[in-house]
Amino acid sequence: MREIERKYELPEGVALPPLDDLPGVEVDVAADVFDLEAVYFDTSDLRLATHRITLRRRTGGDDAGWHLKLPAGPDGRDEIRWPLGRASRTVPAELKSLVTAYTRGAALAPVARIKTTRTRRRLRDTGGAVLAEVVADEVAGQTLGQESTVSSWSELEVELAGGRAELLDTVEKRLRAAGVRRSASGSKLARVLADRLPDARSRRSARRKKKSVGVVVVDHLREQVATILEYDPRVRRDEPDSVHKMRVATRRLRSALRTFKSVVDRDATRAVGDELKWLAGVLGGARDLEVLRESLDRKIDATPDELVVGPVRARVTGHLAHQQAQARERVLEALNSKRYFALLDALDDLAENPPLTRGAADPAARALPNTLRRSHRRVAREIDAAATLPPGEQRDHLLHEARKSAKRARYAAEASQPALGKVAKKFAAAMEGVQEDLGAHQDSVVARQVLRQLGMQAHLAGENGFTFGLLHRGEQALADAVEERIPAVRRAVRGAGRRLR
Repeated sequence: MREIERKYELPEGVALPPLDDLPGVEVDVAADVFDLEAVYFDTSDLRLATHRITLRRRTGGDDAGWHLKLPAGPDGRDEIRWPLGRASRTVPAELKSLVTAYTRGAALAPVARIKTTRTRRRLRDTGGAVLAEVVADEVAGQTLGQESTVSSWSELEVELAGGRAELLDTVEKRLRAAGVRRSASGSKLARVLADRLPDARSRRSARRKKKSVGVVVVDHLREQVATILEYDPRVRRDEPDSVHKMRVATRRLRSALRTFKSVVDRDATRAVGDELKWLAGVLGGARDLEVLRESLDRKIDATPDELVVGPVRARVTGHLAHQQAQARERVLEALNSKRYFALLDALDDLAENPPLTRGAADPAARALPNTLRRSHRRVAREIDAAATLPPGEQRDHLLHEARKSAKRARYAAEASQPALGKVAKKFAAAMEGVQEDLGAHQDSVVARQVLRQLGMQAHLAGENGFTFGLLHRGEQALADAVEERIPAVRRAVRGAGRRLR
């Protein structure tokens, strides 16, 4: 479930201001009071808390159980719940597996105990539906381990239930008017463990004092490493689009190491790049099948019923579902492998200790346009070469290579945007358009191969292969349309280059 909430300090002597006069809001007259106790689990070096992840076993209240909370935006967290069970010191295997990318074999043990007396009031609309919950918490926290510290404080939490996000802003204005301010800690656990957690914000603020090309590139690398970790548990849970997002981050990271080799020593990162290529390939096997199946399903749906002859959908599903299941097994096997954990360790080291070259100290505004111009020239050269060839396998190959180069140029521009602003943004948009045009062509090449195979299988099974031929012809028409637009694509590429002059 998605939890969207804001947390506030409640200074001594300050009471919760009235909220029942807010437009369209009614407040429950009677408050619910709970006594809650939660034990938080983490590694000895607090790998989960460092990444804003909490894993706890809570008793009391109406949501007792195991809770795993993963970051989801500035005010949001995705909460995964599991029944209490009998064991109080052993994390359920199902939740333990979701944080494997962070623990990497390290043991999970209790690190803090937090007791809370909670007073909850619900905000409802005029029809009685719950919009949000406002809770006042009296908190007592204790760290666990060889050394123990105790702390206590009061705080407020405002959590959306069925209301719109704007309600959080409305409530916050009322709270601020009463002297209530946002909490400096993102969670109770972060407050209890504050002295043991690294201060990532100070590191970033210090690095941003000078806008060198090294600052821009390293920030981009760190962002992609964080995204890979963020989507790891979502891929394990098979959440929609999670494989795609993790694959894109992997590709962006590998592309950055290649594109910005004058900033980050390529010799020092070559091994990491090779392992990123391996991971992207494993994720790509699953993602490509997902895209292909969705595309074929849409096109079958769009085909008139009288032209769908035989068990077309069943054959597509039977052919691809088995491959998808195998691809998912390969993904999970990879994510649980020592090879993957070694890659994550290497990425952590890359983010913390990037092997910068002397060129990393150059001003970003001077160095980055040169990099984008080199990327652009490669795209232009490859699309021009493809345009000179007749339709066929060789042209298909060159168009695919041009697409990959356009994607790398787009990634480079997006990484450069914090320093170059609109220039990089417009160049990235132009390269994305080229990438999408040529991507449609490559998708057609792949789909035609599969449709031909399915048509032959249908024929050998005594079925009518008419519909597969029809779909094949449709894919060919899509490819032909892209190839007819090659002159326009070339003009778009040239136009994008002019923006970099």
